[in-house]
Amino acid sequence: MLISVHPKLPMRNKAVTQQYYNDKLGFTDLGSADYPEYLMVEKDNIELHFFLFPELNPEENYGQVYIRVNRIDDFYQTLLDNKVRIHPNGLLENKPWGQREFSLLDPDNNLLTFGETLPEE
Repeated sequence: MLISVHPKLPMRNKAVTQQYYNDKLGFTDLGSADYPEYLMVEKDNIELHFFLFPELNPEENYGQVYIRVNRIDDFYQTLLDNKVRIHPNGLLENKPWGQREFSLLDPDNNLLTFGETLPEE
């Protein structure tokens, strides 16, 4: 039986990635060991892992994660208050597939999409 998933995304610079996820998005470091080429962060029930890929060309990065959220409007406002740049094509809106979503790009152009299921009408 499957119980969880922990996406692994590329990062060019561990300190930059760690600062972005911790300071901007509210994640915290996971675990006490510090591996120079690996980073694990968590927030609520979400865990993201990153592997060092210094040669990564962000323009060619197709890393993507879809994260389900409760109270998406509150979370979106918190990110705006923290001056997190929302993807210009990913502003918060209701989608025809029954989700309220928005997206952002991290420092390495990993696409993070956050979504909450819309109530049925």
